[in-house]
Amino acid sequence: MPIYWAFLTYMLLRPGVENHEYWFMFDGIDKVLHLCIFAALGFCLIAAFPKIRFPYFFQIILIYAFLTEILQEKMGLGRSMETLDVVADTIGCLIGYYVFKLLVKRFF
Repeated sequence: MPIYWAFLTYMLLRPGVENHEYWFMFDGIDKVLHLCIFAALGFCLIAAFPKIRFPYFFQIILIYAFLTEILQEKMGLGRSMETLDVVADTIGCLIGYYVFKLLVKRFF
């Protein structure tokens, strides 16, 4: 969990680079990536701390999402703060949470 969190922080705050056009690139791919990585983070967080209450879980993820967006803007490394990134982060963490709960309910 800490390794994933550290890797995620690095990836979210590293200097921006110009994207090359690849066959899989489309408008909004960054939002899909935000959603996926925060789904994994939400899943890992609830798996690591299964007794955490939902409001605390949600606050932790939301604070982290806002903090990384604010730091992207303030660090001036070619990244910018976007509200839709926070929305994608929030939806992703909720997906991770509910997937974990669904798997626990179904298999345990």
